[in-house]
Amino acid sequence: MQIDKLRGKELDQLFNSILSLKDLEECYRFFDDLCTVNEIQSLAQRLEVARMLREGKTYHKIETETGASTATISRVKRCLNYGNDAYEMALERIKDEETDTAE
Repeated sequence: MQIDKLRGKELDQLFNSILSLKDLEECYRFFDDLCTVNEIQSLAQRLEVARMLREGKTYHKIETETGASTATISRVKRCLNYGNDAYEMALERIKDEETDTAE
């Protein structure tokens, strides 16, 4: 894991802060203070790229719909194929939550 190189008190504090957030509104507020708009959009874009790759969408379609560069798409694909399965885990969980909410 690449993040292992960064492990420490400051990163633990960041992740524990994120885990402490209670709802979507708190997330919006926290990330608005923590990140620039571009940083937030970049993170959201990567998650959307991962979702679209899982659905078998082409690079061209992903690039057109998300505005992501082919380099970003390739990096996300590499993480999907050889990473820690975190995209998969998160996307499954939000899919389950969206299904529960729709019922």
